[in-house]
Amino acid sequence: MAHNIILVRHGEQLDAEHGVIDGPLSPRGIAQAEAVGRRLADVEFSHVWHSPLERAWETVRVMSEQMQGVTTEPSALLMDCIPAGKSEETPSVFDPFFGSVTEADIEAGSAQMADAVAEFLAPGRQGETDLLVTHNNVIAWFVLEALGAPAWKWVTLNQANCGITVLQQRPGRPWALVSHNDLGHLPVELRSGIPDAYTI
Repeated sequence: MAHNIILVRHGEQLDAEHGVIDGPLSPRGIAQAEAVGRRLADVEFSHVWHSPLERAWETVRVMSEQMQGVTTEPSALLMDCIPAGKSEETPSVFDPFFGSVTEADIEAGSAQMADAVAEFLAPGRQGETDLLVTHNNVIAWFVLEALGAPAWKWVTLNQANCGITVLQQRPGRPWALVSHNDLGHLPVELRSGIPDAYTI
């Protein structure tokens, strides 16, 4: 029996393009959350955790309306964060991004994600399927952990709003990336949080 983790990025946030750090979902974000809730309605989850930030909490609330009998629980380990800083291998194209990141941000994010990996990717939970509704950088770090990729690569991974990523661990095997950023439940007009050129 495998341990499955389904990761969902929160829906589109209202006024995020204006620099608002957190807030409710936009109308499109609500429609995204409804769609991903319908997509996952028949999955029997062992646990459902979400970031306590408003955009993630509202996403899981809207999703749960489509998923009967789901009990959700906030986890500070799923908060938005900066999981690692710039390294010698990080391409210089990412310098502007890291220019606004402080050492305190990196230290806090690194500690958070170390604890999150220990909590959610711990062995010995075979047969369980967990849902985590969280943020782009958190999902990127979990994917990186599953792939054993270099730490700097997290900054190259992008997840769409309400995209679905699935990790799986079978007995005696390492974590595997089953699917990444699945958008099959979202028509093109509901896709956001990804480069504009990505329309397939």
